[in-house]
Order: sequence, then C-alpha cells, then structure tokens
Amino acid sequence: MSVIVEFSIFPMDKGQSLSPYVARALKMIRDSGLPYELNPMGTCVEGEWSEVVSLVDRCFQELQKDCNRINLSLKADYRKGPPGRLKSKVESVKEKLK
Repeated sequence: MSVIVEFSIFPMDKGQSLSPYVARALKMIRDSGLPYELNPMGTCVEGEWSEVVSLVDRCFQELQKDCNRINLSLKADYRKGPPGRLKSKVESVKEKLK
C-alpha cells in the first residue's frame, strides 16, 4: 500500500525569490529516503501515509522557524497495492501516447 502526495510549501513573507526556502524543504525530502520527484509547481513523494505526512510536517516546522506566513498545498492519492506508482503512473500514460 502506498500514497503519493504532491505538495508545495513556501513562505509568503520573504519577497519574490523563494528558492532558498523551497531548497530547505527539498533537502529534507531528499534526506528522508522516500522516492520523490520535483516538478515546477511542487514535489511528489511516495510512501506510507504516516511517513509521508510526517515528512510534510517536518518541512512545515523547518520553515516555521523563520517564516511568519507559509503557504502549503497538498494532494494525496492512496491505493492498495505495491509501491512504485510514482514512476509507473507516468509510464502508463506515456505508453498510451504511442
């Protein structure tokens, strides 16, 4: 069983260039060991619900240290079955385009 969560998190009180804050969250995602993919509008992470939600919470707590206002959006797709859907869902669609 696995969940894929797509989320974006960034401060709203730090001006226009937010990449340093996004990078702080992404380092935590990378260091978690969970499969992930960065995209222009957020990051997808795959794992068990409790570990993925815990990771999102840790990212929030990290930015909360020096940000007075934070935007967090989250989407989740849960499905019983084996992990690995982060890649297989995209490959399934690409295969149908041929």
